[in-house]
Amino acid sequence: MAVWDDLVGQERVVAQLAAAARDADAFVTAHAAAGTAAEAAHTPADTAAESAIAAGSSMTHAWLFTGPPGAGRATAARAFAAALQCVSPDRASGGVPGCGFCDGCHTALVGTHADVDVIRTDQLTIGVKETRELVRRAQLSPAGGRWQAIVLEDADRLTEGAGNVLLKAVEEPAPRTVWLLCAPSTEDVLPTIRSRCRLLSLRTPPVDAVAELLVRRDGIEPALAAACARATGGHIERSRRLATDERARARRMAVLKLPTRVDTVGGCLGAAQELIDAATEDAKQVAEELDARETEDLRAALGGTEGKRMPRGTAGAMKELEDRQKRRATRTQRDSLDLALTDLAAFYRDVLARQLGSASAPTGPDLGLSAAESVARLAASSRPEQTLRRMEAILECREALDRNVAPLLAVEAMTLALRVG
Repeated sequence: MAVWDDLVGQERVVAQLAAAARDADAFVTAHAAAGTAAEAAHTPADTAAESAIAAGSSMTHAWLFTGPPGAGRATAARAFAAALQCVSPDRASGGVPGCGFCDGCHTALVGTHADVDVIRTDQLTIGVKETRELVRRAQLSPAGGRWQAIVLEDADRLTEGAGNVLLKAVEEPAPRTVWLLCAPSTEDVLPTIRSRCRLLSLRTPPVDAVAELLVRRDGIEPALAAACARATGGHIERSRRLATDERARARRMAVLKLPTRVDTVGGCLGAAQELIDAATEDAKQVAEELDARETEDLRAALGGTEGKRMPRGTAGAMKELEDRQKRRATRTQRDSLDLALTDLAAFYRDVLARQLGSASAPTGPDLGLSAAESVARLAASSRPEQTLRRMEAILECREALDRNVAPLLAVEAMTLALRVG
């Protein structure tokens, strides 16, 4: 399986990345040959090869991957990083780097390659301290002699100060260091950074292609894969979560029942509280799995033993871990709430489509993942302008959450705006 196989519906992007990987491989080969010849002649290495990237090659030192949620931005960046490390013998005969089987590809994809750093955050932001450490690592030469690839999956979470720290490294990269930044859109990245990157825009993959991926990669039953892909509109990771987690499907159906319950003020306030409680429960579930493991690992690293007090001087490290876990819980709760609001917006989108003349009925198996009957009832009992106002209320709620408005207040305002009648 090639490293590109999980990039669903992104043929144009794959072609660009494959061409860049081919030129990057040619650059490394030429540079190695020049070094060998110089060593044999006891002369300084010919530096002409060093200008190959700047001479119009498809390869460049900084890339920005953008696209809607679920398009596969991070997947594309990681696949490209793996292709840059490919050592398959087929490359010499014209094959495209990125076989997926060689040691370079495999270790890059599973996260153990010494020259591939994948940075993702479970915090709300990426600060100056973390970015400085990242830039320091980027100045090191590749351990394997090919490329050092740094994948920053959440470039949109860089603070302004952190972005300015990163800018210097992107402007003057170390030899054979490649920055692969991921963000929802170009507007989420500092203009000075995006102007120094080559832009790759991914699109939402086709629903049928996502369903096929779930069957092939995750072994999901075809009918369930098709229903989950359709329910999420082609969002790859959300489709996988729905297909593999029965609790996620139950939470989705609870959200889709909300529009039928907001007919009174009490119903609106109750629905808002339930949404918040569900998001909190999601965050708690993640915390129970991660926090205990992280705490135990840190205790062991600091020399602590079960049932006994921690050694002196370790309280600060434990407190720092607790603070980080609290911030992660906040982000997890917000992410879960945002997913619920996305499902709610999709419900009203289907209502509007029905009101404007579309059948808005799912094709193929539904498996209880949509609310077709509720869509039909609400479409018949309301007007398109009312539906648009309700969709605007959901958008306003998401924007309020981004401004750190108290989640319960923001959701209560939204549910009151959704009120039927």
